[in-house]
Amino acid sequence: MPLPFRRTAFGCSVALLWCASAAQAQSLLTLYNTAQGYDAPLQSARAALQASQASADQARAGLLPQVGLQAGADRNYLDAHIGSSGSSREYNTLNGALVGSQPLYRPANRITWDQGKKQVQVAQEQFAAAEQDLIVRLAQAYFDVLNAEDTLFFVRAFKGAVTEQLESAKRNFEVGNATITDSLEAQSRYDLATAQEVASENDLRVKKLALDQLVGQAGTHPQPLTLPVTLPEPQPDNVGAWVNQALDNHPAIQQSRTALDVARLETDKAKTGHLPTVDLQANVAQTRYPDGNPSISAAPHMRYRATTASVGVVLNWPLFAGFAVENRIRETLALEDKALADLDNAQRSVAQATRSAFFGVQSGLGQVKALEAAEHSSKTSLDANLLSYQVGVRINIDVLNAQTQLYQTRRDLAKARYDVLLGMLQLKQASGVLALSDVQQINALLKPREEGAAPTTPSTSASTPAATPASTPTTPPATPPAKVP
Repeated sequence: MPLPFRRTAFGCSVALLWCASAAQAQSLLTLYNTAQGYDAPLQSARAALQASQASADQARAGLLPQVGLQAGADRNYLDAHIGSSGSSREYNTLNGALVGSQPLYRPANRITWDQGKKQVQVAQEQFAAAEQDLIVRLAQAYFDVLNAEDTLFFVRAFKGAVTEQLESAKRNFEVGNATITDSLEAQSRYDLATAQEVASENDLRVKKLALDQLVGQAGTHPQPLTLPVTLPEPQPDNVGAWVNQALDNHPAIQQSRTALDVARLETDKAKTGHLPTVDLQANVAQTRYPDGNPSISAAPHMRYRATTASVGVVLNWPLFAGFAVENRIRETLALEDKALADLDNAQRSVAQATRSAFFGVQSGLGQVKALEAAEHSSKTSLDANLLSYQVGVRINIDVLNAQTQLYQTRRDLAKARYDVLLGMLQLKQASGVLALSDVQQINALLKPREEGAAPTTPSTSASTPAATPASTPTTPPATPPAKVP
């Protein structure tokens, strides 16, 4: 089979594979919307928020009126003796009462309601943190799949280029223009490329399963980056500004501040243990004697009904509780100190994480620029080695080394781009400002795969001569006979 036809067949097979999945390609934003309704940690945070809101409503009940209905039925036996005479009797009693109370002065109940509202704020901050965490986890899984696809593409392209070098070395050996060493070296690189291809295929399979599990869909297929791409840079380009922003907005710091407020309210509530409480109470009660009231001598066997109503104010002032209030205050003051220490720790941790994320993005941007220059240099080096090999100045191992360096550089460059994009999301998460708009910004850098369109090489450079993937043999080429011409 002629070599040009092999190249065409390889390109068509890759195009068919990509086209088969084109209709299923999803953007980062699409998968994020899907994951929001499936991700278990996010659902847990949402349920906790709803529970906190209900808990705050329960705390408010301590300030609202309380109304209760009481009812009872008794069977009574009376045995009365006066002097030498006496009598006994059985009778029924029915009673019912409507009792109501309204707290007039209960400072502990007021503070409990304030604590409930603070707990809702904590749950809201936890939910916001869970949303930001989902964005980062999804982006990580998304870019892992894209990186695995690029790695597999480069490995197969390298394998195709090595196959051409192997066939060229065999032909040169057969006509006596090269030694057996060239064929053996090419065969060694081919076997290594085959092993790398198997590992890359498995890595891609595992990364896709992880993304599928995260979004709750099978067969997800991310859209690739549009190349060339302009990567976002941190704005402002000042680590101090990012740290200050993190100290103001990070959910962990907001939670710690709210927890400190709750602890201070708990101390205030403990101090109310010595204060009085005042309640307004009212009740309406009715008692019936269907068999008569034996305490009324005038008509002991006649039906009797009595209705009473009352309204009043009740004061309850604890004077001594066995030092329970004093010890409770000591406990809450210690918990205040703990909450303050937790806040300091959260601020330090967030500041350090923000600095690390900022410098990581800056380093990644510098690495991308360096790898782009290295890609151009590696391509130029490969072209020079190919030309020198054709005129007999270079040997086959020089060409193989240049090919290896080029494809490794392209693989590293693709990964560095994904690391920068993920690092930007992590930087905004560390500063507490990560939002849906950041997902939309990265989503705009993705390229929809149009149905029927051939895949493009994940590189900004043009195709390299003699490095175009040839058809991948199902079995490795036979090793040439071990003889020296």
